[in-house]
Amino acid sequence: MKKTIHFLLALFSCQAIILAKDLTVTDGNFTATIKRDNWGVPHIYGVRDADVSFGLAYAHAQDDFKTIQDVHIATRGNLSEIYGIKLWSIHTLKNLFRRRYNKINGIFRVVNDYYVHLMNFWEDVEAKYETEIPDDVKKICRGYAAGLNLYVKNFPEQANKKLLPFNEKEIIVGFSHRIPLFIGLDGVIRKLGKEKRPEIIGGYFSPSAITPWPMDMVASNVFAISPSRSDDGYTRLMINTHQPWTGPVAWYEAHVVSEEGWEFYGGLFPGTPTPLIGHNPDLGWSHTVNDPDLIDIYQLTVNPDNNNQYWFDGQWTNMEVRNIKIKVKVWGPFSWKLKRQVKESIHGPVLEFNHGTYALRIATRNEFRFVEQWYRMTRSRNIDEFKEVMSMNAIPMFNTGYADKAGNIYYLYNAKIPQRKNGYNWQKILPGETSTNIWTTFVPFDSLPQVTNPKSGFFQNCNSSPYLATGDASEMSLPLPDWAGVETHQTSRALRALETYGADSSISRKEFFEYKYDHRYSAKSQIARTRDRFISDMKNDTNQVLKPALELLKNWNLEADSTNKGATLAFMVLPMSFRDEDLNYKLDLVIKKLHESIIYLNQKFGTIEVPLGKVFRLVRGDTQYPLSGGPGLLRAIYCNKVDGIYQARAGDCYVQAVEWGPDGELNAWSIHQFGSATLDSTSPHYSDQAELFHKEKMKIIRP
Repeated sequence: MKKTIHFLLALFSCQAIILAKDLTVTDGNFTATIKRDNWGVPHIYGVRDADVSFGLAYAHAQDDFKTIQDVHIATRGNLSEIYGIKLWSIHTLKNLFRRRYNKINGIFRVVNDYYVHLMNFWEDVEAKYETEIPDDVKKICRGYAAGLNLYVKNFPEQANKKLLPFNEKEIIVGFSHRIPLFIGLDGVIRKLGKEKRPEIIGGYFSPSAITPWPMDMVASNVFAISPSRSDDGYTRLMINTHQPWTGPVAWYEAHVVSEEGWEFYGGLFPGTPTPLIGHNPDLGWSHTVNDPDLIDIYQLTVNPDNNNQYWFDGQWTNMEVRNIKIKVKVWGPFSWKLKRQVKESIHGPVLEFNHGTYALRIATRNEFRFVEQWYRMTRSRNIDEFKEVMSMNAIPMFNTGYADKAGNIYYLYNAKIPQRKNGYNWQKILPGETSTNIWTTFVPFDSLPQVTNPKSGFFQNCNSSPYLATGDASEMSLPLPDWAGVETHQTSRALRALETYGADSSISRKEFFEYKYDHRYSAKSQIARTRDRFISDMKNDTNQVLKPALELLKNWNLEADSTNKGATLAFMVLPMSFRDEDLNYKLDLVIKKLHESIIYLNQKFGTIEVPLGKVFRLVRGDTQYPLSGGPGLLRAIYCNKVDGIYQARAGDCYVQAVEWGPDGELNAWSIHQFGSATLDSTSPHYSDQAELFHKEKMKIIRP
């Protein structure tokens, strides 16, 4: 017992919550009280849910108004007008989305604004807002917009007056703007934008082609164990997200409480009026990225005498054509209006390129219930209510891992998958001349891969095959057809999760946390096999300069704690990917990286045997800490080289652990990689959690 207490004091070396610094905000219609704890995390109280969302907007604006405002600028399609574009890009703009234009790189602001018009978000929401958005969802969106407007009233110097006032409809549009990017539209447009017609369409993990910020949902882990799998009868849930550390999809932590019964502690993105992951007193969940096939591309046969018509079901059919204007700030007060047309076929929005004219059919088109579903998830109180909300199937992706105080655990491969016909290769561009390949329905919710209370008392998902969530494929439903795009691979993290959580039949609280912070690659992982392949390929190499480095890689034990010296060289040299088919292994390039890394390490440190923590760093303002972990680990860390330092940019970020005891006891912990003041460098909470984060400890959030 003493050892357990000593361990907990070391693991969670922080103060319990102290609510202080009360701030009551009101605009006459909405009123909320914001209480900041000793970590600066806002706990927001109000009579109505809408009052709480009002306070949530105000609190988040205090910590990161600029990012919230940028989200709204992008949502409105005003990035070019507000931020402009470099003069050297004007000649490129003149050809934007004409037939001769195929390269869409480098002018993200105009591309974003064109995307907003192309998808017709605003017109669609205007047409459906009154009839299809429930009143309670309208109210929290209205409250959130009012909170932003009050903040701007109090701090007018921070706002761009062209955006004012904020309104509730743009909260809905904001989700409609982001969700297609989450499901892979960026990657599809990037492939279509190449000089030659692509053979295969899809590919989720790609740099942004539309926005100037990273919008990639990087990865994530979720683990849960039921009372039968824990050594003390507790139910435990690990919420372990891997996201960009800054920008519009970086997590913000908040606690919302209303007298109407809304009570939730979790993480959200800038511009969202409800938490997206976390827990309430009765249940909790997290998401991990999945990659179902939710977009199809159709090549249109265009009338040579009228490029606004396409051949469809035996006749020339008119496209819907709209004229648009994009205002582009050039320099100072000078701007330029880009006039274009956007077109739509029966399949969906149309893009024209040198190699053809294509229509996009997207599973999320005309879906506006994203806010509603996440909001209702936070208000669920048991597994039946939660499943009923999930069956809305509005949120089009994300594995969802759930646990509750009744001891239930539940895993769902959540996806809004089109119900396609056999006979077509849905990974390729489809013929657009016929209605026979146009889908209008989706795979039923009950047919999605899912498992409730698995016999093993355990599940994991680490962006991997849903059919092996428990390690036993027989516990899952029958696989969906290949056209669904459901993953079949196992990531290194999934392999390691099954070797830790999955191999331990009686998991203590201590072990539950230790496994999450595991630093070892599975011997079956792709990086282990790539290392072995490289060493084998180099076994006859006689270059004496490379010999010590090759020995270091050969003897690397696949660990990646901050003191490990082999991990440093491995991360700098070896190519990595989630799947075997994505591995970009070219021996000459790996040898080149090895030479470059040897030079870098010798020049900067005087040796190639450098502890990982000296090279991989958490950098926040003037603060720097060494990091354990690395790409594809359960303790995931992804770095970019900046000014000669490998700075962490994504991976483990907001982590939350929740447990319910046999008698209903609720305990919870969390950590953020930086702190609650995500953009305010003058705040003491700008980096106050960074030290705990690098030490792999958490702060207590309940009780």
